[in-house]
Amino acid sequence: METGAGIRWGTPQAWWVLGATVGASGLAMLDATTVNVALPAIGTDLDATVAGLQWTVNAYTLSEASLILLAGSLADRYGRRRMLQVGIVWFALASLLCAAAPTVTVLAVARAFQGIGGALLTPGSLAILQSSFVGGERARAVGAWSGFGGIAAAIGPLLGGWLVGAGSWRTIFWINLPVAVAVLWISARHVPESKADPRDASAGFDLLGAVLGAVGLGALTWSLIAAGDRGASPVVLAAGATGTLSLIAFLLAERRTRAPLVPLQLFASRQFSGVNLVTFVVYGGMAGVFFLLLLQLQQVAGYSPLRAGAALMPVTLLMLLLSSRAGALAERIGPRRPMTVGPLMMAAGILLLARIGPGASYVTDVLPGAVIFGFGLSLNVAPLTATVLASADQRYSGIASGVNNAVAQSAALLAVAVLPVVAGLTGDAFRNAELFARGFRLAMWISAALVAVGGALAWLLIRDQLRDGRPACDRQRTGVERRVFCAVDGPPFEGRLEA
Repeated sequence: METGAGIRWGTPQAWWVLGATVGASGLAMLDATTVNVALPAIGTDLDATVAGLQWTVNAYTLSEASLILLAGSLADRYGRRRMLQVGIVWFALASLLCAAAPTVTVLAVARAFQGIGGALLTPGSLAILQSSFVGGERARAVGAWSGFGGIAAAIGPLLGGWLVGAGSWRTIFWINLPVAVAVLWISARHVPESKADPRDASAGFDLLGAVLGAVGLGALTWSLIAAGDRGASPVVLAAGATGTLSLIAFLLAERRTRAPLVPLQLFASRQFSGVNLVTFVVYGGMAGVFFLLLLQLQQVAGYSPLRAGAALMPVTLLMLLLSSRAGALAERIGPRRPMTVGPLMMAAGILLLARIGPGASYVTDVLPGAVIFGFGLSLNVAPLTATVLASADQRYSGIASGVNNAVAQSAALLAVAVLPVVAGLTGDAFRNAELFARGFRLAMWISAALVAVGGALAWLLIRDQLRDGRPACDRQRTGVERRVFCAVDGPPFEGRLEA
C-alpha cells in the first residue's frame, strides 16, 4: 500500500507542500536559466570556446539525466521527502564549488556534481504532489506547481542578468544558498513523508542500468560536442559508438533485471509512451532556443545581461497566470487539445524570435515572439506533466516522474550538443556576431520544426477518453459531482485507448 497523506487543495498544508515542492524544483530551474544568461560573461572571464560553454550547460544536464531515474527509485523506496532534502543539500554544496571555479573545466566538473543534486529535486517534487494530494485535485496541484515553477525558470534570466551586471557571474551560484535553506526548513516542518509499498522496495537497485545509462549518455554527448571541433576523428567515432552500444545494452539490461531503473512495462501504456515521445521532441526544441537566444541577444543584438534577461519576462507572467488554468482546462476537456495547440503556438513564437538581429527592437522583434511562445508553453506544461503521472500506477509515481524528466533532460542534452554543430556554431563563433547570427537563425528554424512535430505527435498519440467516449473518473467535491478526465487525474489507463 502506498503511504502518504490525503491533502485537499486550498488548505494551509496544501500551500506549504506546494511551496516546498516549487522551491525545490525552482532551485534547479532558476539555476539553469541564470547560467544561460551568464554564458557570455563566463566565456569571456574563463576564455572559453563554444564547446566550453556547451559543457557548462551539458555537464549539469548529463549527470542529472543519468541519475534522475535512480533518484526516482530511491525516492519511492526510502521516502520522497528524505531524498528531496538530500538533493537540496547536495545542490547547495555543489553551487559553492561552481562559484569558486578558476577555469571552465573546473566549472564543468562542479556543474556535473550540481546535477546530482538536481536529479533529486524535480521528480521528487512531482512525486510528493502526486502522493500527497487527494485524487481529483492532483492535476490542479500540478498545474499550480507548473505555474509557480515556471516563474523560477523564467525569472532566472532577469535575476542572472542583474547579478552578472551588478557583480560577477559567480554570484548566480551564491544565490542558491538562501533558497536551499528556506526549502529545507519548510519541507522538514510541513511536508508529509511518503514512499512506495515496502514489498515493491525490496528488490534492490539496478546499478548496472545506472552505469550503462550514464556511460551511454556521457560518451554520446561528448562525441557530438567534440565533433564540432575535431570532426569525425577516430576518438570521436569511438566515443559515439561506445555511447550507442551502452544505451542498447541499457535497454537489454532493463528487460532482465528484477529491479530496473526503468520498468519497461510502463511503456506498454500507449499514453505513457506517447506523452514521453512528445516530451522528448518539444523539450529538445525548447533547449536549443534557451541556449542560443540569450547569447544572440547579447552578442548580436547588443543587449546588456540585464536587458537580455528581462526580454523573457512575458513568459514568466504568462506561466504565472495561465498554468494552473491550463491544468483545470485539461481536467474539463482532456489533455490532447492543449498539448497539440500549445507546441504549435510555441513553434510560431520561435519563428518570430528567429528574426532577432543587430540592433533588434524589443517591442517589434522580441516581444511578439516571447508572448506567443509563453502562451503555448503555459498551455502545454501542466497537461503534459499531469498526464504522464496519471498514466502510471501511483506506486511508480517517483519512477514515472523520473522517466519523464530523464526524457526531457536527454532531449535538452542532445539539442545543446547537436544544434550548434549543425548550425555551424563552433570554436569562437559566439565572438563573431555575423557568423553567430547566421547560425542562430538556422538553429531557431530547426527548433521550431521540432516543437511543431511535438504538437502533431500529441494529436496523434494522446487520448482523452476510454472506449465508451466518456471520462472515466467522476469525482465528488463539496457534495457536487465533478467530471474529471482520467488522462490527467486518476488511476492509469488500462487496455487500448481510442479517440
